[in-house]
Formats: sequence, C-alpha cells, structure tokens
Amino acid sequence: MVAVTVEYADLAGVAEQVAAEAAELVAGARQAMDRGERVTVETKTSETDVVTAVDQQAERFIRDRLAELRPTDAVLGEEQGHHETGEPGQGAVTWVVDPIDGTVNFLYGFPWFAVSIAAQLDGESVAGAVVEPLSGRRWTAVRGAGSWLDGRVLRVSQPERIGVALCSTGFAYDAARRRRQADMVACLLRSVGDIRRSGSAALDLCAVAAGWCDAYVEHGLSPWDWAAAALVAAEAGAEITQPGEDPNRGDDVVIAATPAIAVPLREILTTCGSADV
Repeated sequence: MVAVTVEYADLAGVAEQVAAEAAELVAGARQAMDRGERVTVETKTSETDVVTAVDQQAERFIRDRLAELRPTDAVLGEEQGHHETGEPGQGAVTWVVDPIDGTVNFLYGFPWFAVSIAAQLDGESVAGAVVEPLSGRRWTAVRGAGSWLDGRVLRVSQPERIGVALCSTGFAYDAARRRRQADMVACLLRSVGDIRRSGSAALDLCAVAAGWCDAYVEHGLSPWDWAAAALVAAEAGAEITQPGEDPNRGDDVVIAATPAIAVPLREILTTCGSADV
C-alpha cells in the first residue's frame, strides 16, 4: 500500500507541475486581454458554450508536456478528445485534462477559473491538481493520502444542519435543461441556508474541500470538469456521488457534501426532482 501511495504522489507531482505551467500560459493570455488584445472565440453545443483559442493552446501545451514526462500514458482532454500513446489496458494511466475550467469567466475577466489535471487508473482518479492562473493557488490530492491547498491540509466543514448550509451549483448550456435545473435549485433554496453559482465546477468542488461551501451539486458535467477536483473534495472528507452512481438523483449528477448534511441533502434533491433534471 505504501508503494502505491508513493506512485500516486508521483502522479500528483506531474499533475501539479504541468497544471502550474499551463496556468502561467493562461494567466499571460488573460493579462494580454486586459491590455486590449483580442482572442478568437468559437461556440460548441450552444451560443453560450464557448471555447477560446487560449483553451486550445493550453490543452496542446499540456498534452505536449505530458508526452515528455509520461510518454506512454493516454490523455483525455476537453478540446481534443481521447488520445492513446501507449498500450491500453488495465493499470494504464489516463490523464483527464481541462485546460480552462470556467472559460466564460476567463473570457469576461471574472477570476474564478482554473487548469485541472487528474491521473486516472481504470477510470478512478488517483491524483490530481487544480491551479488558479490569476491567484496562483494550487489544489492537490493523492488518493488515500489527503488533499491540500498550497500545502495546507484540507478538511470539509461541519454545519449544524442542512437549513444553514451553503450550497453551490451550476447550469447546463441546453436551454430546456437549464429551466429544469432552475426549478430544482429554487426548490433546494427553500431548505438550505443559501446558494452560490460561480461558473467553475472544479473550483466549486475545491471550495467544498476547503470548507468554504458545505455542498455542491450539478447535472451534466463531463469527466474533465470533476476528475481532479472531486478527488480533492473526497480526500478532504466530502461524500461524493459521481455520474452513474445514483439514478434516483439523475444519472449524470455530481454531488459533493460534507458528511454532516449529506443524507438530508440527498433526500431534498430527490424531493426537488433531481432525477428529472
């Protein structure tokens, strides 16, 4: 078990190193935009689902660096899909990459966005890093060993009850689904202390790990949105539901909650129609 933990720690070191380097690239691009430079913007699934040239450049950079440091590993990225470089199979490492989680925030200059990189074995995250380009904060995690913010050990909050809990969420790009999510959140708001919506799933999950928020729930995320940050939250003590684990609350829902409110939160989400979102 010790040897496995050491290997996971090595993977976390690679994730942190590459994410930090990519974050410098992203920060430089944002600073150039603040000086008036323009960036190419395209749309994907809807007119609000945007991708910038910086997303694409950052992912290419990450893939190139991972190819240098881990040449036989596979990479799954938001912008360029899945690429196998070695022999696939059980025990093979796959890097799950989001070059900018919170692209709309990045585009507008809202500082809540991050570079996210996770190492997965057989579909399970074992190491990860989430780095904020503008603040430089580094969130890291090693399965079975803990999670940290700039080296400080993270632990989730302990709210007294669900009625005073601070919860965060996000919304899909599809308009019809956004309406269903809005109805669910309006219902949830009647039973919790308050709701936050920041625009970065990865950083919302990290906020649960730090105790800045008591819970997070969102439908429709992709693996690169949560692969690293859900591990950060789990290693800080959060109870995690990943897509496919609980069809009673929607088969593509991600939930992270401090254990103090995890059970009542799930009950409320069921009552609020989470399975129909």
